[in-house]
Amino acid sequence: MNQPAEQLSDAKLNTGPDTGPVAGFGFWKCWSLSVGVMIGSGVFLLPAVLAPYGSISFLGWIVTSIGAIFIALVLGRLAGRTERSGGFYVYTRDAFGDLAGFIVGWSYWLSILFAVAAISVAFAGYAGAVIPALGANTITQALVAMSIIWILTGVNIKGVSEAASVQLVMTILKIIPLLVIIALGVFVGTPDNIPPFNPQALPVGEALATTALLTMWAFIGIEAGVVPAADVIDAKRTIPRAVIAGTLSVAALYIAATAAVMMLVPVETLAQSEAPFADAARALGVFGGPLIAIGALVSTAGSLNGNILLSGQMPMAVARDGLAPTILAKKNTGHAPIVALIVSSVLATLLLIFNYSDGTVSAFTFLITVSTLATLMAYAVSAFVELCHSMKAARAWAVIAIVALIYAAVAIAGAGLKPLLWFGLLLAAGLPVFYLTKRSTR
Repeated sequence: MNQPAEQLSDAKLNTGPDTGPVAGFGFWKCWSLSVGVMIGSGVFLLPAVLAPYGSISFLGWIVTSIGAIFIALVLGRLAGRTERSGGFYVYTRDAFGDLAGFIVGWSYWLSILFAVAAISVAFAGYAGAVIPALGANTITQALVAMSIIWILTGVNIKGVSEAASVQLVMTILKIIPLLVIIALGVFVGTPDNIPPFNPQALPVGEALATTALLTMWAFIGIEAGVVPAADVIDAKRTIPRAVIAGTLSVAALYIAATAAVMMLVPVETLAQSEAPFADAARALGVFGGPLIAIGALVSTAGSLNGNILLSGQMPMAVARDGLAPTILAKKNTGHAPIVALIVSSVLATLLLIFNYSDGTVSAFTFLITVSTLATLMAYAVSAFVELCHSMKAARAWAVIAIVALIYAAVAIAGAGLKPLLWFGLLLAAGLPVFYLTKRSTR
């Protein structure tokens, strides 16, 4: 395996304050980063999406959860070897050199930008449901979406610890509605409402593959806790524990919440529902709908905050190694990569405007698919890195890496040819940045 070039020093890059761990950035903030990014707006629709497949969808959840746990184990293992920020980028660069590391860092950064734009659109939609005036027209929705991007960018610019504190609070708040629904399912719901095992009489393998693919998207974000490693206290110990615990927490919440909604809402209603959690919350009377709407709003904002934090950390990590413009590595007194955050949020805002232009919604949705594919690619590369490292010395970890690699590869294959081609074009678009930066630092 190639060895990376010697890292450039902070003094040479003029990146600002020293990059030691940030006070208070420990296990729970790291946990909340992964959990908060994973639990977004998608979970609020999944029970309705899965209802037509019947209760075999729980097996799909289990398969996906196992795959996600294996990926979390791999990421935790990799995180235990370094205290440098950058996650996927650092692991790949250490194993395969500058170009491979840059490509993974570039693609993951793009996926974050698309995610920030998309999640802000979802936030604006939920805001309109809570306060109808905010969803009155397209311009108002766009302004709401842009506002939340820049409000949370401001939080992140203030400091890494402050952003992590906000993330922890939002994660706790977003979990509360899910726990309420789970409790309702236990005390008010009935198992009679749970759909038949396989109502479409699909081959078991096909049904499992389909439901596993649908539920897989809900776990995107596992990696969030590993990226800001340089700011985490005792990172080599804290990050693996936090990421694995976060994945287990989310898996348990997802499966329990899906079961609760199915017990509370008859399958005929659930299959047609556009807001399954709101339908389930009707057992609370007039308070049910607002509770779920606010919960979805907080959930979306928390996922957005976590992605904005990552949008600064990834380009900063690449720039610190001299593989991207060095100004992106500059930090302020709060340890926040201020330039990288501003550049990322400007680009995400442009993507947002693109989304609200007439006739471009389908194109934007397609780009979101490509961005998810970029994250899956990073999972696969990380699993391969661990496989190469443990193949001879740690056979058990090599097996875990193989399972994670297969899981990611199957998910990638499910994306189809067209997204893969676009993903290749996005990767190629980063190569001029890499080679021009390398030339300027010689």
